[in-house]
Formats: sequence, structure tokens, C-alpha cells
Amino acid sequence: MGILSLRMNTPTPVIIQGGMGAGVSSWTLAGAVSRLGQLGVVSGTGLAHVLVRRLQDGDPGGHVRRALENLPFPAMVQRIVSDYFIPEGRAPDAPYPRPRMDVVEGDRESEALSIASNFVEVFLAREGHNNPVGINYLEKIQFPHLPSLYGAMLAGVAVVIMGAGIPIEIPGVMDALAQHDPTSYPVFVHGAEAGDSLRMRFDPAAFAEPETPTAALPRPAFFPIVSSGVLAKTLFRRSTGSIEGLIVEGCTAGGHNAPPRGTAQYDALGQPMYGDRDVVNLQQIRDLGLPFWLAGGYGSPERLQVALSEGATGVQVGTAFALCEESGLVPSIRQTLVTRARKGEVKVFTDPVASPTGFPFKVAELEGSLSDPEVYAARRRICDIGLLRELYRKEDHTIGYRCPAEPEAAYVAKGGALEATVGRQCLCNALISNVGMPQIRPDGRSELALVTLGDDVAGIGRFCSGSSPNYSAADVLRVLLQSA
Repeated sequence: MGILSLRMNTPTPVIIQGGMGAGVSSWTLAGAVSRLGQLGVVSGTGLAHVLVRRLQDGDPGGHVRRALENLPFPAMVQRIVSDYFIPEGRAPDAPYPRPRMDVVEGDRESEALSIASNFVEVFLAREGHNNPVGINYLEKIQFPHLPSLYGAMLAGVAVVIMGAGIPIEIPGVMDALAQHDPTSYPVFVHGAEAGDSLRMRFDPAAFAEPETPTAALPRPAFFPIVSSGVLAKTLFRRSTGSIEGLIVEGCTAGGHNAPPRGTAQYDALGQPMYGDRDVVNLQQIRDLGLPFWLAGGYGSPERLQVALSEGATGVQVGTAFALCEESGLVPSIRQTLVTRARKGEVKVFTDPVASPTGFPFKVAELEGSLSDPEVYAARRRICDIGLLRELYRKEDHTIGYRCPAEPEAAYVAKGGALEATVGRQCLCNALISNVGMPQIRPDGRSELALVTLGDDVAGIGRFCSGSSPNYSAADVLRVLLQSA
């Protein structure tokens, strides 16, 4: 049963569904997995923008507004619906409005959208069943952390998963938010001087309305994603609150990968090369005594058995769920990738520079997407969502914002190095395009997709029946658990 079952009074899951992209791991997918007794996980990336675009498109099915009716901030809900909902849906060639960017000082509109959007996604994933639902965040996307966590906790999220960073203070943040107490979180600043310390701050009381609950919220379990035993031990010893489990991820997983250890080396295609130093010492993980799930290349029944034999509680699987029917991926993209994968024609490139985070990022090659160098070169660079902006110290000691995927001249003018802009992709716009809500530019062009998948895509045919490229989350679980 394990620690997770003690916290949630339910069996510990063998399968954790990966939290992918911006809206790929939607409430639809997470709900489907959780209903079947495993851990469904919604992606917490870019949810404020996903919420706004769903409302602008008329809120098909009325799901967003139904969830918002349960958020205990009715005045906030009224403002959001009034500002963004278009009953008949926006014109297909109309651009989506751009909510204000998150800032380290906090912005009331941005924080309200983060609270509401995270509440909506978790509420909808939990609707109609009593099984736990998790949410996944990237530590690198720091600005919306605090209000996002609060919104998810108001909706009863059971597990918080976080990777792409070292989230030592997230457990303590959740302890505070469970009591509706003010909290803070450190942010990294390029060019910071010795002794500099910058923290984001958030006080739930600033949003309180008469309907806001005052009773303590359930504190979720926390599962950080780690790529080494050393990192796992660091988190275990130094975290500001309890850790209930670990996701141990290898370099074959989709999305962001940890950089290789040691001097960077690249293969003939330009991909970073991983070696023995990058293999996780599982004995170090086992010694911590926490439940752990292996991720990256474990999307088959055979690999699940390997994980269990290593003492893992189970596995986290992303790619198989990213391409199932309940996924938020545009159906034509999903079906094309499945069809090509079954023919052995899908290539996944570990791009060392695409992500503004500086982490290697796996990109599925797909015609017409930003994986095509000519398509990438034709796109006009712009930073208008800003989730991956970095903070830097200006000469006058104030704080500025920049992103290596923004226009090169703008980045250099802010003190950034020109070479840091080469090959960078605007993941913010691309990932939302993946789920069918691309921004429309003044010249009428739509932002294009950039799909990430893990190396496991090569075996995706195991979940299909006949010649159809469609399969369900239930099919994934049936195949993976057939011998568990």
C-alpha cells in the first residue's frame, strides 16, 4: 500500500500517467486513467493560457464554466468569464487575447488566472469518481508556482509531481498553502551578486471572499522527478517538508531531459551523448526507503516487470498516453505520428538547444511543424507568453526579463549572449498549438506545433488493434498490466 495509500486511502498505483505539454495531459486524459485505478496526471504547464483560449472558443461542452462554478471565489469567476468568454466562440481568424505575463512581484490578474485554471483542470479530472488525480509542473516555470499550487489544492489534487529543476522548497510551500498561509519561493537571477536573494510571495488571504474555505486543505503527496541518486538524496535531506515518493527518469523520456554529466559530447546528428555516469544508481534510490517509479523507456509490459524487479513501485509512462484518443494532441497530429511509428518512420531528435531552459528537449520530426528547419527559420521570433523567461540583474540593479527564444536583438540588448539564441524554439506558443489553440498573427499565420515524444514511440503499435491509429487510455493500461 505504501505512503501514498496512507495519505489517500487508496492502493498505490503501478502506472503513473505522465504530465505532458500544455494541455496534452488534459483533464480528459487524466480522468480516464484515474477512473481505471491508476494515477492520472494533468499538466500544469500554461494552464492560464489554455483556460483563456477555451473560453474564447466558446467553452465547448460548458466544462470550464461548470468547473468554475465550484471555485469558492465567485467574484473572481465572474471577472474571468466576463473578460474572456465568447458564447459563440471567436472568429477562426481572430487572435486570442494575451493575459498579462507572470512577474516575480506578483500580478493579481495573472495569479487569479493561475488559481482558476489549475482548479478547473483538477476539478474536471476528478469529476465523476473518487480516485486520486495528480498534477505535473516544471520547476523552471517558476512565476506561477504559488497560485497554481493553491488552485490545484483547492480542487483536491492528491499528488504534485515536479521536474526540470531542484524543487527543495515546494514541500514547505504546500504545507503553508494547506493552511491558507502566506508563502514564498526563491527565483534564480542571472548576474545576481553575492548575498542577493529574490523570492516570489503569495498570500491566499489577498483573494479571500466570503465563500472561501477556511478549513485546512488536504496536503498533496509530493513526487519530485530525479535523474540521479545524488539529487534524490539532496531533496530527501534538504526539502522544507515531506517527500512521499520519487519519479526516477532516464534520458529516453520525452520532453526535457537532464543534461549529460561531465564534458558535453555530441553524436554525428548533434544529439548530446549519455554515458555510464548518467545511469541512475537505483541502490541509492532504494536506500531512501521511499516508493519510486521508473520513467523513460518503461512503456511496455516487459519493462514494467524490469522496474518491479528493481524494487520500483511501478512506472511513469508518457508517450503511450500522449498518443491515445483522450490526449489533448490535435487528432490529425496524433494519428499521423501513430501511423508513422507503426511503420518505423518516426524519428525523435534530442535537441540540445531548442528549449529556452537549456535542458535537452526531445522533438518528434513532423512535416509542417517547427521540427522542420525551414519552417523554424520562417517563423518570426516573438515572446508574448513568457513562461520560460529568465530573470537578470540590470546594470542599475533592477530586475529584467528576457528569453533566448525572443528576437535576437532584444535578447542581446538585455545583456544576453547572441550564441544563446541560436536554435531556440518558442515552446510556449508551440506547445499550446499542439492542442489545437494556435495564436493567430497579424499576417494571418498561425503558430505551429512542436511535438515532443520519448524513444518509446517506436513500440507504439503494441497498443493498436488492426490498422487503426486510434487506441484508448484503457488499451494502454490493459497492455501494460497484462502480466503485473
